[in-house]
Amino acid sequence: MTSSLNIALAQTNPTVGDIQGNMTQVETLTRHAAGKADLLVFPELVTCGYPPEDLVTKPSFITAIRKAVDHFVQRTADLDIHVILPTAWEIDGDLFNAALLIHRGKIISTHIKWNLPNYGVFDEVRLFKNNREDTPFTINGICCGILVCEDMWFPDKAAALKEQGAEIFLVPNASPYEFDKHGQRLGHAQKRISETGCPVLYVNQWGGQDELVFDGLSFIADRDGNLTHKAAPFSDALMITEWQKDDHGNLTCLTPDSVYQKDDTETLYTALVTGLRDYVNKNGFPGVLIGMSGGIDSALSAIIAVDALGAENVQCVMMPSRYTSTESLDDAKAMIDAIGARYDIISITDTVDSIESAIKDTLPPQPSPTTFENIQSRARGLLLMALSNANGKMVLSTGNKSEMAVGYATLYGDMCGGFNALKDLYKTQVYTLSAWRNNHLPAGCFGPQGVVVPENIITKAPTAELKDNQTDQDSLPPYDELDAILHGMIEKDQGPVELIDEGFTAESVNQVWRLLHLAEYKRRQAPLGVKITPRSFGRDRRYPITNGYTKSHK
Repeated sequence: MTSSLNIALAQTNPTVGDIQGNMTQVETLTRHAAGKADLLVFPELVTCGYPPEDLVTKPSFITAIRKAVDHFVQRTADLDIHVILPTAWEIDGDLFNAALLIHRGKIISTHIKWNLPNYGVFDEVRLFKNNREDTPFTINGICCGILVCEDMWFPDKAAALKEQGAEIFLVPNASPYEFDKHGQRLGHAQKRISETGCPVLYVNQWGGQDELVFDGLSFIADRDGNLTHKAAPFSDALMITEWQKDDHGNLTCLTPDSVYQKDDTETLYTALVTGLRDYVNKNGFPGVLIGMSGGIDSALSAIIAVDALGAENVQCVMMPSRYTSTESLDDAKAMIDAIGARYDIISITDTVDSIESAIKDTLPPQPSPTTFENIQSRARGLLLMALSNANGKMVLSTGNKSEMAVGYATLYGDMCGGFNALKDLYKTQVYTLSAWRNNHLPAGCFGPQGVVVPENIITKAPTAELKDNQTDQDSLPPYDELDAILHGMIEKDQGPVELIDEGFTAESVNQVWRLLHLAEYKRRQAPLGVKITPRSFGRDRRYPITNGYTKSHK
C-alpha cells in the first residue's frame, strides 16, 4: 500500500525581535498552505528571527515567545496541517534551539538542535543547551526526521534518526549568504543522503539582519542526491511537493523538477541590495545620504541604494574642495542624471579654511601632510552627519574592503555612517560589479536599466583628491595585486613568507602586512556592512588592536 505526503517549505524573511510580526506571517502562510499540504516547515528560529543574540537571555523575551506560540497553536487548531515551527524554547529552565511539531491545537513533539555552531558569526554554545536526544515522527505513513541547520553538516544526528526509522529529512535553516555558499550546503546534504538514503528538504530564511544577509535558495535533493527543486534567492517562496512511498519503501517526489538557475554575480549584487534595504527599512530610516566624489565607490554605493530603496529615498551630496577636479564634478553629475536621485552640491572650501585657521597656532612646525588631507574628509563627514540629524536619513559610507584593510580611509571622515554596502567587497570587485550593473537590472531592483555608472568613472585612475595629482597607487600596490595579497592574508590566513613564496614581492607583502595590522583600530570603529565572504571585518575576524605580532619578512 502506498503512502503519500505533501510537504511545504516556507522561505520567509523574519525580523529579529519582532515576535508578533513574525508569527503573523507564520499564521498567514499556515492558513494559505492548509488544504494544499499535510506538513509545513519554517526556517530556523522563525518566531524570534535569527540570530537573536542576547535577546534570548532575557526572561521576558522567552516568555513573549511562549505566549506567541501558544496563541498560534490555539488559533490554528481548526486547520488540518502539521507545522514545524522552529523557535527558542525553554524546558525545565534550560533554553534550546528547537523545532516544535504542531497539529490541531497541540504541540505534538519538540525536536532539539544538536550541533550548535560556535565559530565565525555564530555563538550558539553560549546561548543554548543541547540534550542530544531526538526522535523522528510519522505522518501519513512516512517517517520524518528534523535536522536543524548545523545538524545537516555533521553525520551524527542524521545517523541516529535513520536508525530510528527516519525516511526523509526536514532541515530548517538560518544560513547566511556567502559567495558560492549554496554549493557547500548542497554538498553536505548529499553526504547525509549518501550515508542514509534519505531525501533532504532544506528551507532557509532570506533577508538582511545587521551585517548578515540570508539568501534563501531553499532546495530539495532526492534519495540519489540529485538536486530536484530550488527556490529563487532573496524572495518569499512556498515550495509544495508531493512525496509517495511504494510497497518497497522507496520514497519519491512526484512534483516536477523546478531548479532556479542562479547567476553568481547577480546573486552577489542582490545580496548587497537586500542587506542595505532591510537595514534601512527594518530600522525605520526614511532614506540614505551619500557623499558623492565622482569616484567608483560612491558611484556603486549610489546605484545599490537606488536599487534598494528607490531614487526618491536617496540623497547624494557632492562636497568639492580646492582639489576636486572638473572631471569629478562632471562624472558625479552624469551619474546622478542616470539614476535620478536627489543631488546637492556643498563646497567645503570655506569650512576647511576655517578649521585650518583655527588650529594653525597649535600645530607643530612641520605637520604631516595627512593632517590637511584628513581635514577635508572630516569636513565632509561633519556636513553629512549634520544633514542626517536634520532629515533623519542614514549616512551610507562608501569605503571598500581593500581600503578598510590597509587603513586607506579617514576615521570620522569618509568612515562616518550607519552602514556600508561595500564593506566586504574588494576594490577589484567594486569595478566588476559596476560594469556588470551597467548591463543588467536584477529582479526586485528599483533603479533604471542601462548605463548607470558612467564609463569614465570605471576607467579613470582612482583618487581621493585630497591633494594635487593624487592617485591611490601613489601609496598602495596596484589593486589587483593588493587584493590578491589581502585575500591571502584575510580569507586564507596566510603570512608574509607564504605569500612571498607564491611570487608576490617582499616589498609589497611586507607593506600590506604592516598596514593591515595598523588599521585594526579603525576597523573597530567602522559602520556595519553586508557580509559576503567567510572572513568579513567583524565577528568573523577578531584580532587584538594592541598586537606585537606584526613582524615583516624578507
